Amino acid sequence: MRKWLLAIGMVLGLSALAQGGKLEIFSWWAGDEGPALEALIRLYKQKYPGVEVINATVTGGAGVNARAVLKTRMLGGDPPDTFQVHAGMELIGTWVVANRMEDLSALFRQEGWLQAFPKGLIDLISYKGGIWSVPVNIHRSNVMWYLPAKLKEWGVNPPRTWDEFLATCQTLKQKGLEAPLALGENWTQQHLWESVALAVLGPDDWNNLWNGKLKFTDPKAVRAWEVFGRVLDCANKDAAGLSWQQAVDRVVQGKAAFNVMGDWAAGYMTTTLKLKPGTDFAWAPSPGTQGVFMMLSDSFGLPKGAKNRQNAINWLRLVGSKEGQDTFNPLKGSIAARLDSDPSKYNAYGQSAMRDWRSNRIVGSLVHGAVAPESFMSQFGTVMEIFLQTRNPQAAANAAQAIADQVGLGRLGQ
Repeated sequence: MRKWLLAIGMVLGLSALAQGGKLEIFSWWAGDEGPALEALIRLYKQKYPGVEVINATVTGGAGVNARAVLKTRMLGGDPPDTFQVHAGMELIGTWVVANRMEDLSALFRQEGWLQAFPKGLIDLISYKGGIWSVPVNIHRSNVMWYLPAKLKEWGVNPPRTWDEFLATCQTLKQKGLEAPLALGENWTQQHLWESVALAVLGPDDWNNLWNGKLKFTDPKAVRAWEVFGRVLDCANKDAAGLSWQQAVDRVVQGKAAFNVMGDWAAGYMTTTLKLKPGTDFAWAPSPGTQGVFMMLSDSFGLPKGAKNRQNAINWLRLVGSKEGQDTFNPLKGSIAARLDSDPSKYNAYGQSAMRDWRSNRIVGSLVHGAVAPESFMSQFGTVMEIFLQTRNPQAAANAAQAIADQVGLGRLGQ
């Protein structure tokens, strides 16, 4: 009897322990993306009121700064309890292959997530028989944003191809709009490039760039840089000094007609700027990518050696739950990664994205970690700088291929 009572006491003690202590959540969600994370943290505190949550956010560069800090901590033996990471090769190619992450397969089975998440998404976060992160959302990269009232005023329509875009650009310039396309700092230029490249290559050859079947020096891939250069001629010259939000502001203020950005822009315009989707602002697939959904997914993993492991597991349970995802994503501008999400909780943009997610051809984003390891992506900014300085498509293609060869792009199978 005593042993039985002792065992019960130990279980209750462990349960109580999981209700207390701390939880450090590491991410790059701040500013306009902060409210979505804060809503998720509030929900966690309701469920685990005894836990002190440390919101360890590192701002800037769409995660570039955060990943640098994370690298220092992970290699220094001081991992956060859990950290935000783009689902796919960003995590797998950096920390999973280095044996720094815990396999979450058992948690996926316990929570029924093998059925709740699409198989293709589970494949993306799997490697060598393990599942390595919990996706909290789905974002779309290839979206073009505009204001219907301004396009009507200017007498133009949303362009469906890049050729149409270039023609529309000239029309708008003649009407006095100096820079019809709003663009920001280096990573947003890379973001634009992947939409242009997807349109030029098509989904099959886009995928072939990352599995090694298509060289960056192939004429088809070089042409993506040629088209990209012409598109840049329609953009603002001060792009390097603008954040992505400031580039979106140019459109909202009527100083530019279009911005190509992921659908966190919808979260910014809706949550921060209080604009109504479908009325005050509208969207279309970036030119030439109709019927293709370029996806990325934010997810959370469990590093080996996490100080507050049980609290981190409870966080993972929350971010993977229907309640957690339908709390977080309407504020973030993304949609739930789960298949059983409630569409009524989402605005017009979210419902539109849900329909496309279920019907479009799905490909992964380069800039946001889905298709290439960080060892490639971290150097792609240099390729972009080479192109911006030289405007030489072949030079950019040669530089990209050199990096691909160096890191063994396409050899890291899942």
